[in-house]
Amino acid sequence: MAKSQYEYVRHFENARILLPKTYIVVRLDGRSFTTFSDTHGFQKPNDKAALQLMTQAAMEVFNEFGADLKMAFGESDEYSFVFGKHCTMFKRRESKYVSLIASRFASSYVFHWPSYFPDKKLQYPPTFDARAIEMPSLKYLRDYLSWRQVDTHVNNLYNTCFWALRLKSGMTGPEATARLKGTFSGDKNEILFSQYGINYNDEDIMFRKGTTISRLAESKQLTAENIDIIGDDFWSGRGNELLED
Repeated sequence: MAKSQYEYVRHFENARILLPKTYIVVRLDGRSFTTFSDTHGFQKPNDKAALQLMTQAAMEVFNEFGADLKMAFGESDEYSFVFGKHCTMFKRRESKYVSLIASRFASSYVFHWPSYFPDKKLQYPPTFDARAIEMPSLKYLRDYLSWRQVDTHVNNLYNTCFWALRLKSGMTGPEATARLKGTFSGDKNEILFSQYGINYNDEDIMFRKGTTISRLAESKQLTAENIDIIGDDFWSGRGNELLED
């Protein structure tokens, strides 16, 4: 950058540096995605093509950031990307992580849209925001990812029940909301099975577990799986290799 008398204004830039030796999690969320999904006629309660498009965009983020990006977890209109504790990319400047991930994800989403919705024209570009979170240990990181996977289950069970009431029983939105107010998971499962013959455990595992992206240990090939990441099985194997302290 050429020097000039105006260069002093660079001192007004405030670059926050993420804490060293912490896992960096960048969570990306769709902005006003309820409106976006309604405008584009996404299937309720889940649109498989839309979820697959989210995963495709997340894969492109991996292609951009390489080996420093260890794994990701996604559900609905969000994805959490995990960088290793020893990552020094961008000198750990927060603004670089959040801006570049949001940018690459959004552009990839638009770029791949025709592959997943060949008969639907994109009515307007989607918007995604991103935030960076520092996790001091693997325990906290696992708890964070467990929180997101539990959220996947809770939201999907509610939405599956809500849209069954609306689409199969003809309830309005407020009526379905009132019917589910104060109910617990067991109550929702009972409504689904007794009224509609739906066993929630038979619903697509992608909807119930979300999608975990990681690299295979030997080949380093990216893989997207719909697996449990709350229990120890994943972490005693590949997860431990990916994120070992």
